[in-house]
Amino acid sequence: MQPTAAEAPQDGGSQKNRIRVKVNLVSVLASVLDEKNRPAPDLPIQAFEVFEEGVKQKIEFFESETTLPVDIALMIDSSMSTHKEFGFEQEAAANFIRQVLRPTDRLAVYGFDESVTLRANFSDNVAELQSAVRRIPPGAGTSIYDAVYLASRSLGQRDEERRRVIILVTDAGETTSQSDFEHARREAVRSGTLLYTIVIRPVKNESGRNTAGEHALETITDNTGGAMFFPDSIQELGIIFDRIDRELRTQYRLSYYPTPRGPANTYRKIEVKVLGDYNVRHRKTYLTDPQ
Repeated sequence: MQPTAAEAPQDGGSQKNRIRVKVNLVSVLASVLDEKNRPAPDLPIQAFEVFEEGVKQKIEFFESETTLPVDIALMIDSSMSTHKEFGFEQEAAANFIRQVLRPTDRLAVYGFDESVTLRANFSDNVAELQSAVRRIPPGAGTSIYDAVYLASRSLGQRDEERRRVIILVTDAGETTSQSDFEHARREAVRSGTLLYTIVIRPVKNESGRNTAGEHALETITDNTGGAMFFPDSIQELGIIFDRIDRELRTQYRLSYYPTPRGPANTYRKIEVKVLGDYNVRHRKTYLTDPQ
């Protein structure tokens, strides 16, 4: 039988420190953009302030342009309403895979319609991942909440010392999920996942489409500190993928020990402020560990 954390042999102060870091340290990834919506690199720690529930926190660890490797779940909506431009979506996603992956990064490919299917597990094999994207078959319904929930759950099982990212390409017309909004949001927050949502809108008229999924995705995306994109044409997908890639390479990482600590299994509000004329995106909340 494997020893529990309490029974495991201790290796002096270093073991205790590792346990303390795992339990208490809160890390926040911040994307800082200038007035032209471009990533703003090389800001000093003095430019940042972090608050939890309105209380200023001491930044214990700071890294500009974080070197943490990235795990990406690339989620491609293959529902009926995306069929017209689906081939272009696949090629844009395939190009993004080649562009974004570094040797230490890993990416998984999922297709989703009325169900969510893993097409290629986490790897850095560009050719296999591109092939998986191109082999996603067309489907019918759209299970957005299931896609966010299952991708977040999968990423939450990955190594903690890696960034966790979902890139969701969808028409945002939720129709067939078994999960609901709160389950999807909670899992995304719990796993520390960053959600980037690209909404392909086959029907431009607001009255002609189901916008419930789109509004839900706006909330989840904002909670995680990601970004939402609404391309006017399918040809803009390449530009959007490029923006996501550049942003992932210029993120700041700030870590702190919460003072005071929040009750177990509760949402805690985070706010990051940056001095100067910048726009900062970061996860707005996290979920404390159960006790």
